[in-house]
Amino acid sequence: MEEPICEEAILAEEIPEVKPAAMVNKNGVKAEAATASGGGGVASGGGGAASGFSGTKIFTWFMVLALLGVWSSVAVVWLDLVDYDNVIGKLSAYDADGDGDFDVEDAKVLLDEKEVKTAAPKKEMLKKEDKKKAENIVEVPVPKPEKTKGSLLFNGDQSPGEVASKKNRTKGVKERPVSLVQKEAKEESAVEEQTEPIVKEVIQTTEGTEEEGQLPLNPSQEQQAPEGESPDAVGTPAKSEDATEESFEGKLAVEAGSFEAEAAVQVEERNAEDQPEDMLKYKAKKKNPKLLNTFEKTIKAEIDAAEKLRKKGKVEEAVRAFDTLVQQYPQSPRCRYGKALAEDDLAEKMRSNDMLQKALSTYKEASELPNATPDLIKATLKKRAERQQFLGRMRGALATLEKLVQIFPEDMALKNDLGVAHLLIGDNKSAKRVYEEVLAIAPSNGFAKVHYGFILKSENKIAESIPFLRDGLESGDPGTDDGRFYFHLGDALQRMGDDSAYKWYERGHQRGHFASVWQRSLYNVDGLKAQPWWTPKDTGYMDLIKTLERNWRTIRDEALSVMDKTTGLFVPEEENLREKGEWGQFTLWQQGKKAGESCHSVPKTCGLLERYPEATGCKRGQIKFSVMQPGTHVWPHTGPSNCRLRMHLGLVIPKTGCKIRCTNDTRAWEEGKVLIFDDSFEHEVWQDADSYRLIFIVDVWHPELTQYQRQTLSPI
Repeated sequence: MEEPICEEAILAEEIPEVKPAAMVNKNGVKAEAATASGGGGVASGGGGAASGFSGTKIFTWFMVLALLGVWSSVAVVWLDLVDYDNVIGKLSAYDADGDGDFDVEDAKVLLDEKEVKTAAPKKEMLKKEDKKKAENIVEVPVPKPEKTKGSLLFNGDQSPGEVASKKNRTKGVKERPVSLVQKEAKEESAVEEQTEPIVKEVIQTTEGTEEEGQLPLNPSQEQQAPEGESPDAVGTPAKSEDATEESFEGKLAVEAGSFEAEAAVQVEERNAEDQPEDMLKYKAKKKNPKLLNTFEKTIKAEIDAAEKLRKKGKVEEAVRAFDTLVQQYPQSPRCRYGKALAEDDLAEKMRSNDMLQKALSTYKEASELPNATPDLIKATLKKRAERQQFLGRMRGALATLEKLVQIFPEDMALKNDLGVAHLLIGDNKSAKRVYEEVLAIAPSNGFAKVHYGFILKSENKIAESIPFLRDGLESGDPGTDDGRFYFHLGDALQRMGDDSAYKWYERGHQRGHFASVWQRSLYNVDGLKAQPWWTPKDTGYMDLIKTLERNWRTIRDEALSVMDKTTGLFVPEEENLREKGEWGQFTLWQQGKKAGESCHSVPKTCGLLERYPEATGCKRGQIKFSVMQPGTHVWPHTGPSNCRLRMHLGLVIPKTGCKIRCTNDTRAWEEGKVLIFDDSFEHEVWQDADSYRLIFIVDVWHPELTQYQRQTLSPI
């Protein structure tokens, strides 16, 4: 956006100085020709002298006025007499050409001197009673919003399935996302706020080391690419299309809503119609962040020119332009911040981790320069933390957010982000402390409430977690409308024997988080056949099922040989799913890979399964033995994804007392027979027999998934 310039300065620019033509007199000396007023020529004698004096006097006064105007403009800028950010905010309403600012091009559009790409609103759309008024109103064209860029995953060695393209994603193969965090305010200028991409990407959870070498990419957290699309394609997932990948059936800190397994802290703003009117008014009144210091206002035109290149997608040129500005003004935080943004955009375009690392360094440099405005420091460090999380550098992001909170201790949104950063590395204790601090200052903060309730539930403080989860969801605050919180509130209520759980499941379904009240998995592929119980014929895996049933005794005998507690192969269930009792498991395959040396203990069983990739290659499932002792009850729960079916082969089944319910249909196991159900539906188990129950669990891909989808879906 160009700076306002006073009228005198404009006049001075538009009316060039006219020097009288030099003439040579009889003595060979140059003399200035005096212009006569009116229609006469060059005056002679005393009249000529008078006319010449009059013209010179007028010109002198004109120059004095022009110089006064110029110096007045300089004084206004240098002494910061005008609140440019406020002026800019008002002028942005007249952004007629849609480039994010008000400039000469916008003035031309408003004066009908330039054709507008975006059509003005039609008068026919106005109410009838307003049509007459509209005829006398100058219609300001609606600015055309720029397309946001897609998220990026940078790994040159990616295998199929590591990235997704929204642009070409196969219809009906969309995964619904469940973001963890909602960030209300972008800490960039109004121009940047409109154009910065909302990165909805899942990234790798690492130990948080800031190694300078290869920037890792977590295969367990990638999105699927559509069939027919290159695995290198990238796109911004739409709302309710993509999901991060972790299991509901891990311990609470790793199940259905695990922040440790969730690597991307994403923005998922609620629609305007869902927000209270007072919240919308608040947003409308919110001031744009002030990113320019006093000196930078004098070079604003140069910064805007470079920024315009970035906004128009000319990122290479933008990087060069900002680099030139940084060399010219090395102490300018805004120039360096612009360079970081341009490098960030270029990294996305090039799909380059090296370039993104360069952007991270530039963000850091910009935040540490003297004379950086508080708003610029906040915007720069927040952006850096987001990109660190994108790369899976959770501990680095945590350090950045801790610095932010130290600088801006009164900003509750930053503290909320810091709490999530602790959860992302599995530090629930520190996250709990952060949210306690937030709630002590802002007891009605819905975001802090749902996360605090989540932590309490992970500590098995079921009753205590309910009011926090419920109040947080009812607040409607940004970041609270998340399927995980509906899931955990309903689960807590169920465990307390409160049937209102299904009211919250229904609400979660209505909000689009669950496929139905019964089917509450969060990581789904749309369009797959959904039914709780399946027959062998329905699955199409008849050969696998026959192999299991024909060889059930062999499988049973190998399981019995390693069931002795001294072997240590069967480990207690650690998913916080039991109300009471003992439940042990011995895993052979996990996420499509063999679990260590497990198969050495049961070679025949593993040999039987090697021929069935629908089972051994199921990245969203497990193959394991499960032994349950008498007196065990497993709470109602759901699996994480609708992409698999679960097979139970009965090995040692007591005659009575063992049963499994899926939705409202309860069944029992038989030795040598396979039960098949979709565990994304609610199911519950009772073991009230007099002896143990032993089964063999085999997860398989949903039969309607294509080979390409099986290859590209991320593991759970």
